[in-house]
Amino acid sequence: MDENEKNNLENSLERILLAGVGAITKTAEAAGEVFDELVKKGTLSVEQGKALNEELKHKVKEKAAETSKKVQSTVVTGFVNNMHKMTPEELSEIRAKIDELESNKEGI
Repeated sequence: MDENEKNNLENSLERILLAGVGAITKTAEAAGEVFDELVKKGTLSVEQGKALNEELKHKVKEKAAETSKKVQSTVVTGFVNNMHKMTPEELSEIRAKIDELESNKEGI
């Protein structure tokens, strides 16, 4: 092998080595960028999840209040519709309770 071929081989090996170092550096940079992007997306997802969770809790409270009112209305309607089946003693107890509640409201 003559001197010219030897220099070409050394230059080629040096370039291959430098290309390898460059590839490692580029990969490390890209991995860092990907990691940073994943952290950013994860943070956004957590924030969006918190917002959705708060919205869901608010909607559940609203629906629970609506359902509670409907159930109370149904119970009262059923009670009133069945009052004709009550004994005079039961009706008297109800009158006494109503009087008690009305007098407590007047005191407020």
